[in-house]
Amino acid sequence: MFTGIIESIGVIEGIEKEGSNVHFTLRCPFSSELKIDQSLAHDGTCLTVIKCDAKRYTVTAIEETLIRTRLGSWKLGDQVNLERCVRLGDRLDGHMVQGHVDTTGILISSESREGSYVLKFEHASTLENPAWMTVPKGSVTINGISLTVVESTLNSFSIALIPYTWKETNMHTLVPRDTVNLEFDIFGKYMSKILSARLPAGS
Repeated sequence: MFTGIIESIGVIEGIEKEGSNVHFTLRCPFSSELKIDQSLAHDGTCLTVIKCDAKRYTVTAIEETLIRTRLGSWKLGDQVNLERCVRLGDRLDGHMVQGHVDTTGILISSESREGSYVLKFEHASTLENPAWMTVPKGSVTINGISLTVVESTLNSFSIALIPYTWKETNMHTLVPRDTVNLEFDIFGKYMSKILSARLPAGS
């Protein structure tokens, strides 16, 4: 379980394919504190540390993860949002984030305003993730960041960033048409499941 509060930025320094899996090696400020089998959210995707030393660590993404997330497009030098799993008793400064990416989204526009940045994203509609999975003032996780929805329409939504979040995460590296990882609010997903089970077919 995570909170969507990014601890640090990691940089991809190695990519190694093995069958349908890919091993990613990253450098980050807290590499020396990591242990094998520890869980980390990478752009919102929960991955397990399989190797680590004082400067770098390695995680593995299986085929299902590569298909469902943006990890398949990662390149050497890319910046990745990192968060270690929450500890019982910690403050929950963001919202409940599982580290299980629901789908990917596309950045449609990015606008700098005086004191904030407004970004609009679009996502496909599926049975698991209907077009109305976001609501104004609700929570959404983008590349592992806990954010609040500003406007929500069918298959799209917008968020507003303070300068700190823009600077201290990889959001400032995005340009229109870039892909992001999306995890919708867990409570919203449960409600969607309940309602879809009660509605007549074709509703």
